[in-house]
This record gives sequence, C-alpha cells and structure tokens, in this order.
Amino acid sequence: MSQTITFLTPDSLAFPSINYALAEPNGLLAIGGDLTSERLITAYSNGIFPWYGEDEPIMWWSPHPRAIIDTSEIRINRTLRKVINRQQFKVTINQAFEQVIALCADAPFRNEDTWIVSDMVNAYNALHKKGYAHSCEVWEDEKLVGGLYGVAINGYFSGESMFYSSPNASKVALALFVQLLRQQGVTFIDCQITNPFLESMGCKEISRDLFSQIREQMKTIALPQHFWATRQISD
Repeated sequence: MSQTITFLTPDSLAFPSINYALAEPNGLLAIGGDLTSERLITAYSNGIFPWYGEDEPIMWWSPHPRAIIDTSEIRINRTLRKVINRQQFKVTINQAFEQVIALCADAPFRNEDTWIVSDMVNAYNALHKKGYAHSCEVWEDEKLVGGLYGVAINGYFSGESMFYSSPNASKVALALFVQLLRQQGVTFIDCQITNPFLESMGCKEISRDLFSQIREQMKTIALPQHFWATRQISD
C-alpha cells in the first residue's frame, strides 16, 4: 500500500487507514484538523495519536512497530517490589488529572522540549471531563510525586506521558496501574513509542497488524462502571 500524508479539514473527523502512515518519519499519517474531543476519540479508537511541538501544525501518528507492555509481562524487579511492599506511596486513580498533565508537561528531563503544549493540555483536560482521559497518581506525605495519564477506549488504554519527583514514583504508578487493568482482563497497554525506561519495565515492540488486532479486542472489554471512579488503589 502506498504511503502518503493526508491533510485533515475541520469539517470531517475521518482518518485514513493507518497502513498509509509513512515509514520516515516513522508513523506520520496526517496533518491538520483540530483537537476536539470527538476527533481525539476517533483517533485513539483507530490507534492514532497527536504529537507535535510548539508553533508546529497538529501531526497525527501511528508508528510501526508499536510499543506495548503485555500486562502479564511487566517487570517488577526486587528493588521496586520492596518499594511497593513498604507502602511509602499512596496510589490513586483520577484524583488529580489536571495536576498530572501539568507536571508531565513541565518535567525537568524534557529540557523545555515538550509536545504537551497548552492546546494539548486543554484538549486532554476536556477529554478527561468526558470520561476518556485518565490519570494515576502517586503521593508521598500528601504530596503528588509521580503519575501517568492516557486515553481509554473501553479496555484499550494508550499511555501518553509520565512524571516523577521522587525516586521510583513513576515505576510504582505504572506497576500498580498495569496490575489494575490486568485484573479486568486487559492484556496490554499501548506505549506508542518505546524508550529505555519503558523497556526496563517490560515494554516491547510488535507489528502494526498485531497491534491493530489486539487493540480491537481490548475495545470490546467493557470495564465496570466504577473502574475510573476517583479512588485509592494501593493497600
């Protein structure tokens, strides 16, 4: 199938097949459109996500291969297991979404080069209010010290970003969040693009075709109504 970039218009939410995504830059599929909740839901439902920088047009991606974490294969080493067992952190769901995304955008290791621009922050806050974007928070002495956020279409969860200000906080968030999803029969979370941190937690790459197949399977999993309710998930 030939590879080409589609230019989106505000009057249509349709995306091209992800099989049209470019090989270089890897996964670039479309440019333009907007960040309305309706478009974002359509995009994630099809394995597409926005990623762009300040003063750039909105760019939409579906890379090949795709990075995922199999929920049965997440790596929790001895040190992390001890941290979790010490219960030094409190872990919650959807208690501080706006704080999490703001801290992800301002994380020091990004060196002021972030794709979480103000329009993205506003768009995902709106998506959270509609019940599609969710966060997992890690607290130490009542201070928010780590967390992650992403988008869920039923049992399909696509992670967007993480942050930490206390050692191991983001690892604890990911480990307990994956465990929570696994209990509901969710077999993987979408990491989009891998990096050394995710690889240390068990992230692996799979083909676009396999990703599409298991994504559709996860979308059929109807999570319990209370699943995304604001609550504590650590012991």
